[in-house]
Amino acid sequence: MLTSLALIFLLGLMLGSIFNKLKLPGLLGMLITGMILSPYAFDLLDSSILNISADLRKLALVIILTRAGLSLNIDDLKRVGRPAILMCFLPACFEILGIIVIAPKLLGITLLEAAIMGSVVAAVSPAIIVPRMIRLIDEGYGTKKSLPQLILAGASVDDVFVIVLFTVFTSLAVGGSVSVGDFTRIPISIIVGLITGILLGLILTKVFKIIHMRDSAKVIVLLSVSFLLIELENQLAGIIPMSGLLAIMSLGATLYQTHSILAKRLSFKFTKLWVAAEILLFVLVGATVDLNYAVSAGLIAIVVVVGALLFRMVGVLVCLINTKFTKGEKVFCMISYTPKATVQAAIGGIPLSLGLACGQKVLTIAVLSILITAPLGAIFMDRKYKKLLDKE
Repeated sequence: MLTSLALIFLLGLMLGSIFNKLKLPGLLGMLITGMILSPYAFDLLDSSILNISADLRKLALVIILTRAGLSLNIDDLKRVGRPAILMCFLPACFEILGIIVIAPKLLGITLLEAAIMGSVVAAVSPAIIVPRMIRLIDEGYGTKKSLPQLILAGASVDDVFVIVLFTVFTSLAVGGSVSVGDFTRIPISIIVGLITGILLGLILTKVFKIIHMRDSAKVIVLLSVSFLLIELENQLAGIIPMSGLLAIMSLGATLYQTHSILAKRLSFKFTKLWVAAEILLFVLVGATVDLNYAVSAGLIAIVVVVGALLFRMVGVLVCLINTKFTKGEKVFCMISYTPKATVQAAIGGIPLSLGLACGQKVLTIAVLSILITAPLGAIFMDRKYKKLLDKE
């Protein structure tokens, strides 16, 4: 395991640095590192690492979402208003609809199988979007109209919404029953997650004010509570739906609202943690990608992915109707709300493991969506934000 970790960090850091020097996102180098080390290429990763890969990826995601919460000003979201709510679910609905319209004709699958495929592809990647929105907030780009905060919050809720839909559609496909109650899990999961995070944020604010400890110790406490929130979500499964990731983000946002000076100090600490977590996350995501699927997919599968993205962009544009955003800002929102990675890597293989007829095609589309959208979305955001957004 130690050898595998050394390879992940050293090669990931090296290729990430090379890609940065080539004016390309470092995450592209990290994804390629994972593909090289994966069982589908040189098979250099220990099985013990691969067995806990999902947990390690979630750990990295917890770090960046906590960092995002510590930078999120709720007052900014209130100023945005209606688009902030619509961005949480409407673009994903448009993308799923796009797959339902396109995939049955091109891939020869049923409408239900297309819905499953759409729910796999529709989730955006907080791991790609969140760090870049945090950078925009830090540098002051788009903050006058709270654009980074809009994308930040929307991308986090988007995942919850899509994963619940995926669960519903797969239940239908394997012969399970689906009721109205299954769809009510979406708002309940969001509300319970938000309330839990807010309550814990208020408690931790009191604790940090009463008990003196170093900021490093506070980071450990905050991380531990965040991990427990993920476990709480697992324990409550089947009883009360709760989004652990949303709870983590709202916990950080509550700390920002109640003790902004401390939140900024802790945010700086989490930025340092993200250096290692980012490498771990994207190398392990890359290790899940089987290029054989992508190569065998052909042009038709690429058309499906691109067509679905166009539907998503239309969905984003609909969310921004009658807002004060400029044309350039709307274009930035449309493109930056497309990258896929973590969710697709996590759930892309589930339909295949369930024995569904569409399983292989769903996995192929999931892999292609990562390979197409992760680098292109990151490149666009990194290169165009200074041109398309105003600096406050």
